[in-house]
Amino acid sequence: MDLPAKSPRFSTKFYSLIVSALILAFGTGYGLSLVGQGLAARAGNSVTVTGQARTNATADNSVWTLNAQESSANAASAVSKVGKSVDALTKYLVAGGIPASGIQTGGVNTNAVNEYINGNPTGRVLSYQASQSVTVRSKDVNRVYSLSNGIGALLQTGVNINNYGPQFYVSNLAALRPALLAQAMVDAKARGISMTKAVGSKLGSVIAVSSGPVQVTSPDSVDTSGGGMYDTTTIPKTVTVTVSVSFKVN
Repeated sequence: MDLPAKSPRFSTKFYSLIVSALILAFGTGYGLSLVGQGLAARAGNSVTVTGQARTNATADNSVWTLNAQESSANAASAVSKVGKSVDALTKYLVAGGIPASGIQTGGVNTNAVNEYINGNPTGRVLSYQASQSVTVRSKDVNRVYSLSNGIGALLQTGVNINNYGPQFYVSNLAALRPALLAQAMVDAKARGISMTKAVGSKLGSVIAVSSGPVQVTSPDSVDTSGGGMYDTTTIPKTVTVTVSVSFKVN
């Protein structure tokens, strides 16, 4: 018995659908590949480099904080003793060349030193302490540095003074920053040229620029901080700025 022949119309339609699906899949894949290549080309069409500039600076302002502290069996005696210590310190500073207008004294603070046994207060006062701060402000940074180093001679007389050390500041940072930023931009461009030249490309125009915080450190220091650093312990300092620059690549 002969089998009925398959419908040629059904067969042709079936194969047409398959071919159409293949063409659509190929076209979609090819189109997405072109988009990907375009995005990759755009992403790779720039370079970001860091530029740095630094200069030496000298502190021209100082703030020096000291604290006189004495103790005694009663508050009045402690206050009297701390007053004598402050007077001795003031004489030392004035004799060393600090004008009286550059010396500022704070108020006197007192507190009782209570007795404790096994962590529990007994209600008995062992002694009283009195303290008074003295702040020196001067633009003669070398004189302040010398007086701070020589204060041991005063302490040897029996005066109780806590020396927290002077802090030295550069007052013209705002004036230094523009020139340093310009130098950092030049450094960033030079680095960008070297990088692109090595791969046979050319550095184009600037796309974006951002600057980092100013770093004020002691000479030859490599310390940095994300929020900026300001070392106040030395008179000579190094001021550093950085920039991040994005360039087009041709």
